[in-house]
Amino acid sequence: MVTLNRIYTKTGDRGETALGDGTRLPKSGLRFHAFGTVDEANAAIGLARLSTAGEVDAMLARIQNDLFDLGADLCVPETAARAEGRLRIVDAQVERLEREIDAMNAELSPLTSFVLPGGTPAAAHLHLARTVARRAERLMVELAAAEPVNPAALRYANRLSDHLFVAGRFVNDKGAKDVLWFPGGSR
Repeated sequence: MVTLNRIYTKTGDRGETALGDGTRLPKSGLRFHAFGTVDEANAAIGLARLSTAGEVDAMLARIQNDLFDLGADLCVPETAARAEGRLRIVDAQVERLEREIDAMNAELSPLTSFVLPGGTPAAAHLHLARTVARRAERLMVELAAAEPVNPAALRYANRLSDHLFVAGRFVNDKGAKDVLWFPGGSR
């Protein structure tokens, strides 16, 4: 476990911070944007959890823990000298998301239109978390175009937004309270 005795260190006061391997880089770097946005998605899920209960809340709690794993994964580049043995997202975490998506989706009626964020507070918060997760995924894909990124981490990010979408429908009374898009409906 991590022990944090001091919250501020003053080592980042000049716009640099350290990766998990100790390498110091500008805070404006793409890798920091990627795992910072993963952290933002985690916070949005925390907000959604204020309106969830039962198995959905338990799934979201597991995801929040996974997102710290994902941040740890992104915090140490695949090519770092001390990358060996570091915490990485694994296929089992992606597969768990897929099983949960399939189980929730089996209880939903098929979609007849795109879903607008809303319906219930939990659903609206989950859709917000979904959009942040999508942004994190885009940043991870951009990072992967520049340097190696764990393929399981990329798959996890992709499944996460799908999971949050299906969970949003699930907490919307299994889709009964979904707010559907009507193309051109407000002209």
